[in-house]
Parts: sequence; C-alpha cells; structure tokens
Amino acid sequence: MMKLFVRLLIVYLMLGIAAPSIAPAEECSGAVTAEEALRAEDARYAAQTSNDFAAMEKMFGQELVYFHSSAATDNKASYIDSMRTGKAKYKAMRRGEVNVRTYGCVAVITGTTQFDVTSSGEDLSLELRVHSVWAKRGQGLQFISWQATRVPPKK
Repeated sequence: MMKLFVRLLIVYLMLGIAAPSIAPAEECSGAVTAEEALRAEDARYAAQTSNDFAAMEKMFGQELVYFHSSAATDNKASYIDSMRTGKAKYKAMRRGEVNVRTYGCVAVITGTTQFDVTSSGEDLSLELRVHSVWAKRGQGLQFISWQATRVPPKK
C-alpha cells in the first residue's frame, strides 16, 4: 500500500513538472524529521484557527492541492481566499492519533483529526481521516497536499 502511495506521489510530482496548469514542484532541502512535521502541522492548525494569513502564505507551498472531506478541491490561492473571505472559518483543529513517515525531504502524516468549522454559514464538527504532506525546503517546511475523509457518526 505504501509503495503504491509513494509511486502515485512521484507520478503526481512528475505531472506537476510536465503539465502547464500545475505548479512545478520546488526542490527539497535536507531531510525532514517526524517531530518537525508534527510541529509544522500544529503551526498550520494555529495559523488557520487564528486567521494568520501571512503565516499561511509562507507555510503553504505554491503547488498545494487540498482535497476537502466534501470532495471539493482547492489550490493555495483558493484555500486561503476561502478563509480570508469568511466562506470557511476554522474554530478548532485538533490532531488525533497520527503516524508520520519520512522520505528524505518529504513527510507524510496520516491519522485522524477533529475540526470545528463554519463552512458557507453551516457549523460543522468533523472527525476526519487524513493525509497531510509536507516538504522541507530552503524557507522551511511547506504544506503541499491534504486529503480528508469524514468518519461516519457512531451509531
């Protein structure tokens, strides 16, 4: 399963270089540790819940692809804009149980999160299973990919 994910990630990054509509991937800079990745993820949650757009601009990679649990997709600009305009307001973001795998300059965080968010005027409390991908670059770690799936409510 992991080999398949890594292969798909490599293909995705290669397409990013070949396709004009996708931002080319930046070069990596050094190895990332699991601890660095978790600190970066926590800093992202703090930036989003406090609407720190300057921090988000810095930590989100130009090629960010963000797949919401609703199946909507954003890039860096549209994702930040959704928060800037108030379409999305993250009130609380809590990291659950996660696993971090590192591959040189790339870290993949998988696990669960709980988000309290207002989306298009609707208050939601979401338990999510997620993949979060970070790349270490000259300017530090950058958030480059997210995939979330809602966990069904317990019966």
